[in-house]
Amino acid sequence: MTEQLRLMAVHAHPDDESSKGAATMAKYVSEGVDVLVATCTGGERGSILNPKLQGDPYIEEHIHEVRAKEMDEARDILGVKQEWLGFVDSGLPEGDPLPPLPEGCFALQDVDEAAGALVKLIREFRPHVVTTYDENGGYPHPDHIMTHKISMVAFEAAGDPSRYPEAGEPWQPLKLYYNQGFNRPRTLALHEALLERGMESPYGEWLERWHTLGRERTLTTYVPCGEFFEIRDKALIAHATQIDPDGGWFRVPLDLQREVWPTEEYELAKSVVGTSLPEDDLFAGIRNN
Repeated sequence: MTEQLRLMAVHAHPDDESSKGAATMAKYVSEGVDVLVATCTGGERGSILNPKLQGDPYIEEHIHEVRAKEMDEARDILGVKQEWLGFVDSGLPEGDPLPPLPEGCFALQDVDEAAGALVKLIREFRPHVVTTYDENGGYPHPDHIMTHKISMVAFEAAGDPSRYPEAGEPWQPLKLYYNQGFNRPRTLALHEALLERGMESPYGEWLERWHTLGRERTLTTYVPCGEFFEIRDKALIAHATQIDPDGGWFRVPLDLQREVWPTEEYELAKSVVGTSLPEDDLFAGIRNN
């Protein structure tokens, strides 16, 4: 490859880019890779999860604008580009039975029609690699599942001149990955390392109910990015409505994380280039072609 490498990360909401693959993106930015985050929705229906900000009338009334500003800050911290696809957050339905999704939301869009916005962005940015969520969405939020669906359609269609002809010149990305940073081997390794050091682990209950979270995924790609964990955490903290800086997310010391599990993990879902598994680089098979 003589041209600049390009990576596109497709995410459902602002903050997802900082909790899934953020250190990987910061690493590639530091190496000169052009990185673009495609954010499907504005996070308009997201709950205010930081207890310190709950009940703030301005934030509650202007959540869309607040989350957009948080995204701006996180984008600058990570050093990435970012584009909004313009869909409306579906919210996370709760209750038994679950209530219907709100009219017009992202998860209720026609998949092929909604994929057109992502095809257009792929053809404009021309990424060599795309990352997204697996068929379960990483966790079963309707917007995460919809993000998977449009990503799969767009990956296949972007290089086909007969599809979405209005969306620009065809471009075929070479590899598609699922984010799998929340995996059992990593969680167990950190949990055991904390206990061995006489520290409290935030993962005990999570591991006890792991069997309810779906099947184990196949981890194909381990990207070394431990030196960028601090940038990852700063980007996540920038999403102040969504994360408590004193919460469990940040209870594992960075030095311990770097020692025990200094990578972020992915599942190779599609590739039109040859590669050998396991990989340590999302651009394996591309750099030398």
